[in-house]
Order: sequence, then structure tokens, then C-alpha cells
Amino acid sequence: MSKKERIIIALDFDEGKEALSLVKKLKGKISFFKVGSQLFTRCGAAVVEEIISLGANVFLDLKFHDIPSTVRGSAASACSMGVRIFNVHASGGRKMMEEAVKTAKNSRISPLVLGVTVLTSMSDDELPEIGIGEKVDKQVLRLAVLAKESGLDGVVASAKEIEIIKKACGKDFIVLTPGIRPLWASADDQKRIVTPADAFDKGADYIVIGRAVTSAANPVEAAEKILGEI
Repeated sequence: MSKKERIIIALDFDEGKEALSLVKKLKGKISFFKVGSQLFTRCGAAVVEEIISLGANVFLDLKFHDIPSTVRGSAASACSMGVRIFNVHASGGRKMMEEAVKTAKNSRISPLVLGVTVLTSMSDDELPEIGIGEKVDKQVLRLAVLAKESGLDGVVASAKEIEIIKKACGKDFIVLTPGIRPLWASADDQKRIVTPADAFDKGADYIVIGRAVTSAANPVEAAEKILGEI
């Protein structure tokens, strides 16, 4: 796939109308969109199905984290919607991840299943607060290896960890990177961020971009600017 096809725009809106309006504006330039907990909690499966009906691909970013049987059911629901990617928290453990993979691979579309490692809003100083004594990069690598062993297609991780993940898990192991900010955009609440061009140079398979486009006065112009940068 071209880099253009591997850019995912985060539809972090409160209303489905706003999300669908942006999808329609960017259609033809961007083909992949992320639906996270903010939009999904408000609009449910209907907004996912409407986005797909417009000819776009959906990354369902709900970060499933529960007992294996519950995640199996959640994975089945995600697959039934027709999403191309969904994720689980790798910290949920091997059995939970294996159930998600098994469900996805037996579905009609067989979406990619990715494991969330460490949120890009977190830093080394914050991990001890949740009982993790490792530095961020060590914890990311530990969870990435566990995700691979559990059969996942890849992980969600900062671009700063791409190289160590690829070295340990192989070049074909997918790394989807959030926390992407063009040079001209605000960092907001993200801490481990890089630019779109740098992320792809480091080996990112997919990148997620949110407010740099969604909060722009002209989202189409912002998207075009990012496409120009990469």
C-alpha cells in the first residue's frame, strides 16, 4: 500500500454528523478512519457501518481488555461490523489475545488484530504509579513480543519504539503509531510524538493523525499538507 493508504484519521468527535461530514470531505484523499471510544459510545455500531458504506476503511480503536470469553464476543461484534482493524490491550494477557485472534481469523473479513502496548500519553515517570518498574521502551517491547507469540498481527506503539519492535518481532509485524503530529501542529496531551514523515522513515506501517486535521480550520487543506510532507 502507498503511504496515503496507511494514514488513518482519528474521528474523535461527540456527534456522528461531524464524523461523517469529515469522511465525506476527505474521501478520495484519505481512505482509513479511526473510530474510538468517544464517538462509539455516543453513536455505536451505526456510525461505523455508515463510514464503511461511504467506501472507507475503519480502525475500531476500543482497546478491548476483559476476560477471554468477553473479548471473544467483542471481537465477533467488531468483525460483524466489517472493520479492517481492531485492537486489544496486550496487558490483558496471552489467553485473551488468542481468543481475539481466533475470532478474527474465522470471520468473513478477517481484520487485523493489534495489541496496545503503552499509551503514547504515558512517560517513564508514570509507569511506577501503575506498578510497572520498567522504562517505557522495555515495557513496550515485552508486550510486543507477547502479542506476537499470541498470534496478533502487530501492535499499537509510539514511533519511537518501532525499531526495537521490528528487530525483535520481524519486519512483517505491523506497528501502528498514534501520537503523530506534523511540525506545524500542537503536541496537545501526547508525550511520545513524531512527525508523519519520521514515523514512516522509522518503519511505521500505519499512522494515526487526529487534531492536526480534525481541528483545522480547513481539514482538507491540512490533510493535503500532510500528504505533501510524506
